[in-house]
Formats: sequence, C-alpha cells, structure tokens
Amino acid sequence: MKVLIVGGGGREHAIAASAAKSSRVDKIYCAPGNAGIGKIAECVPIGAMEFDKLVSFAKEKEIDFTIIGMDDPLAGGIVDEFEKAGLKVFGPRKNAAILEGSKAFSKDLMKKYNIPTAAYETFDDPKEALAYLETAKMPIVLKADGLALGKGVLICKTLEEAKAGVKEIMEDKKFGSAGNHMVVEEFMTGREVSVLTFVDGKTIQIMSSAQDHKRAKDGDEGLNTGGMGTFSPSPFYTAEVDQFCREHIYQKTVDAMAAEGREYKGVIFFGLMLTEDGPKVLEYNARFGDPEAQVVLPRMKNDIIDVMEACVDGTLGKLNLEFEDNAAVCVVLASDGYPLSYEKGFEIGGEENFEGKDGYYCFHAGTKLNENGKVVTNGGRVLGITAKGKDLKEARANAYAATEWISFDNKYMRHDIGKAIDEA
Repeated sequence: MKVLIVGGGGREHAIAASAAKSSRVDKIYCAPGNAGIGKIAECVPIGAMEFDKLVSFAKEKEIDFTIIGMDDPLAGGIVDEFEKAGLKVFGPRKNAAILEGSKAFSKDLMKKYNIPTAAYETFDDPKEALAYLETAKMPIVLKADGLALGKGVLICKTLEEAKAGVKEIMEDKKFGSAGNHMVVEEFMTGREVSVLTFVDGKTIQIMSSAQDHKRAKDGDEGLNTGGMGTFSPSPFYTAEVDQFCREHIYQKTVDAMAAEGREYKGVIFFGLMLTEDGPKVLEYNARFGDPEAQVVLPRMKNDIIDVMEACVDGTLGKLNLEFEDNAAVCVVLASDGYPLSYEKGFEIGGEENFEGKDGYYCFHAGTKLNENGKVVTNGGRVLGITAKGKDLKEARANAYAATEWISFDNKYMRHDIGKAIDEA
C-alpha cells in the first residue's frame, strides 16, 4: 500500500520509521518531510496546511492511507477534507480535534463530565482576567486557549508575573490568535507523566507511558520549549495510577466526546499530573507528542498501520497493543539560543554512526538538504537522539553516548534528561 504522512518534524520521522517496518507498506510519501525522513520516504514540497494540494496529491498518487502528524492541520479540519474526497485518513475530525485546539473547551468538558483536572476560569477580556488575579492564589498558570506550538503556557510565581503574562498573551498577542481567549488555572504540583492512546470512537487502547522535559535548560530552568527530551516508560506511572486513570480519565474522555457528538478517532495524548489528590489532567493533545513518539513508537511491537486502520474502522477492540519490556530515552540536540533566536544552516556530521546499530535512532526534526545535498540544521530542535536499553538507566547512558556521535556548530542539549529516574 501507499502511505502519505503529513508533517515534517521528529514525530513524523518516528511515524515514518514505524510505517516503514510494516510489511504492508510499499511506498511512503511525506509532506513536507525533512532531510531524515527523505531517506525512507519521498518528500513532497506541500505544506501541512495546504489541504487542497494534499487531497489532490493523494488522489493523483492513489494513496491508500494518510496519517496526519501535526496539530494545526487537525484543528483546521484536514481529516474532514480527506474524508469528503473519499480518502482513508488517520486522525480526529475538526469537531474532535478541538480537544487540543481549545483549552477552554477541554476544561469545560472535564468539568461537565467530572474528569479530574485543576480548578480554572476562562477569560476573553484582559481586564476581567487582571481583576480575577488580584484575589487568586499564587503561583498560578496562564494558558493561551489555542494552539501555540506547545509554548502557550506561563507559570507565574507572583502577581506581577501573572499581570505581565496577561499582557503577553492577551494584549501583545505573543502567541497570536491563540491568546484571544485565556485559561487561568490552579497551579498543581507533582510528577508529570505523558500517556499516548489510540482511540476508535468508542474503544481506547493505552500505549506505554513517557515523560517529557519542556524547559530549555538543565534543572528545568529556562523557557518552555516544544520538548528537550523524554523517556519511556515512566517509573512513576504505577499500576495504581494506571487503574485510576482507566476508571476516571481515559474512557470517560472518549465517552464524553461521543456524548457531545464529537466522535474521536486517532491519538489522544493525556498530559497528567500525579498530585497528592491523585492523577489529574494537565492537557490533551490530539496527536502523538513530540518527542514522546520518538521513545514510545520504537518500543511498540504491533504493525502501526494495522493499529491505525483499526482506529479508522472502529475495530480497535479486536487488537492487543504490545510493547517491548525495555526502555528508551530521547535527547534533543537543539540550536543554541532555542527557543528564542538561533542560527541555522550548519552542516551535520556523524549520522553514519547510527547505521546498522540496533536500538539507536537519529530522528530528524529541524533539518534540510542544502544546495550541495548536505544535511544542515534548519530549526530550533534539530535531532532527537534516541536509544533503547534493558532499563531506563541503560537507555539513558546509551542515548547520551550516541549524542557524541553527532556534530554540528551551535549544538546544544540538556544533560539531565531522565535524571528523575535515579530518584524512582
């Protein structure tokens, strides 16, 4: 079969690598892709938001199955457009992708259906938000309502920081139209855990847990990023936590969306906080996390196409998801200066060191081929260096060893990805 993947980051590279392992797949296209994806798929210069062009391409090439990797096209209704054209596509429709597309919607859904989450208020007037903050307990969390590349969340320790945050989100529009509405949320403490799930509208199947590291610098200092590294599984996601989430969060979310007339098919990413009062939902994403996909998918035993087709067809309950009894760690190699300003266009060396090494992966995020056909840096997050091990400590050691195999000017990384596992 012919498969089209929409997106061009590390997540899409991980999806493409999994699809390439399927015995059912003969040809993979990726739009727009990147230099690494181009080694296993044919990259086509169509943007993820160019729906008409993507539909035309899928028809012209007689694509059998399309996988939408990114959040923006999902929220924009790309699945609806593919379905209208009679094309088989993996991902939630626009009315279901709102689960990620609007934080106010997801918070209201959780309140209505009694799904555990932090207390909150929503605002579309900055003056009302500022008045509310005068009486609120600090620290507090401000969230731009819409999509903001994983960066539209501000944790404010003081009233002054919170007031500045309102200005940043709602008045200065740092995150664009995502800040037209804002959620003000109680600050929760505890371990964060990410859980990816497959959903077919009624049935939900749980993938292996993971934990992301959002801050730019060691010790969880610095600005929020799209993710500087991750590990899987999380030792803090215990059997008790799993049981609670299955009873009070996972299936209830799928059922709530169905009850609202928003049947959900695709991936739901549950961002959880393990608080003293039990697990609570921090956020939902309507697609694989990035870089969570880079540590979860390499450990999945199932054929990814079989699983995704079951989600589309409503037959997920007939499958048994299986994961290897091991661990994986991903360390993101970034451009120094990310997530603010950084230089790009530097040649990347050392990728050949990964060839033939089982359990080691070099997932491309911000890369491209230059005019000389050389792979160069082309973004803030450049590569996701992932390695497996028999346990998390071995996987972490392997991943950090593998980061030394890669060289490029301006290379930057955190040195404490997975350090929390030492405390488990």
